[in-house]
Amino acid sequence: MSTGSPSGGAPGMAERMGLQPGMIVMEIGYDDDVDDELRGLVEDQTGEEIVAEDSDEVVDVVLLWYREGDSDLADLLVDAIAPLADSGFIWLLTPKRGRPGYVEPSDIAEAASVAGLSQTSITTVSPEWSAARLAGRRSGGAKR
Repeated sequence: MSTGSPSGGAPGMAERMGLQPGMIVMEIGYDDDVDDELRGLVEDQTGEEIVAEDSDEVVDVVLLWYREGDSDLADLLVDAIAPLADSGFIWLLTPKRGRPGYVEPSDIAEAASVAGLSQTSITTVSPEWSAARLAGRRSGGAKR
């Protein structure tokens, strides 16, 4: 069993985020405030380096670090959809309540809807960051 780490995400966090060995993960919105421990856990879990947002690879997951005051969230989400494989998903990482750059849940829900995404779960990934899992709406398919 894994235990929590006081400085970042728990060792099993990347697995709980649905990341599997061999998955390609793109990162958008990297800055000096991101959780480096979580990034390391993602790379350890997938066995792959995180690719930069300017990559032209098709990816399984996008980690989108977003803070209030960054660019328009709906526009960023639309851009984040472009490199995703058909079964891919986005983890929208935002500062937790009370932290600088906190984003209201209603703003996330509205931007996701505009981008054609549905929020499927929300979790705390580190002491400073929360994450919302966003996936494309499936027409006629079974929801997971």
